[in-house]
Amino acid sequence: MSFSNLGLSTPLLDAIREANHDNPFPIQTKAIPAILQKKDLWALAPTGSGKTAAYVLPILDMFQRKTAVKSRAVAVLVLVPTRELALQVDQTVKTFAKALPRKVKSMAVYGGVSINPQMIHLYGTDLLIGTPGR
Repeated sequence: MSFSNLGLSTPLLDAIREANHDNPFPIQTKAIPAILQKKDLWALAPTGSGKTAAYVLPILDMFQRKTAVKSRAVAVLVLVPTRELALQVDQTVKTFAKALPRKVKSMAVYGGVSINPQMIHLYGTDLLIGTPGR
């Protein structure tokens, strides 16, 4: 199976190719269509199996179908257990979003740093990745 069979938009498929992802992992083939259909999903897969892209790709695809609105309201909140994972998820979003026609602003927030810069940069954020402590 290829990413083109999962229901993702052409710009996102181009971004996936640019990121050198050839074939979806099993978790992606099951999760992406379900998320695009706005179904609830509970999934378990080992480290390195493509879980992050399994939910990031359909979220980015949904953003491409919506008009961007600059506000303090965040459309999507992703919660992860560690700062490292928050930064990893943010990097994944940025990797796939950079080539999309509708720009998506993502941001990771975490404790241990000043909250003021994080609060300032929050304006206009579409996808916020957070971790306990923030």
